[in-house]
Amino acid sequence: MNRQAKRVYTDQASIRKLESLVDQLPANGHVVLLLKDGSSCDGVIITRPNVQVFSDGDEREGINATVQLERPDVPEWSRQVRLDQIVRVEHLDSCMASES
Repeated sequence: MNRQAKRVYTDQASIRKLESLVDQLPANGHVVLLLKDGSSCDGVIITRPNVQVFSDGDEREGINATVQLERPDVPEWSRQVRLDQIVRVEHLDSCMASES
């Protein structure tokens, strides 16, 4: 995966916010992601995202993460979303209760 991100974060508050979103995105969970630009997307999470070190356009290193969604009913569809673009996560199943 590309280690470039439009935005990276180094302050603890932003990193904690990203980590909190990771906790809301369990593998195989069916979710709707409401995004900062006002759009939304729904799908099944392939694997739980992890915060990782990325570089921005100015080669500054910091933290961000990406979640990949797929739709079982549309096999050719997939989407990657940077966690910093997520405003809210809505769960369409009870996967959170079973995630360990």
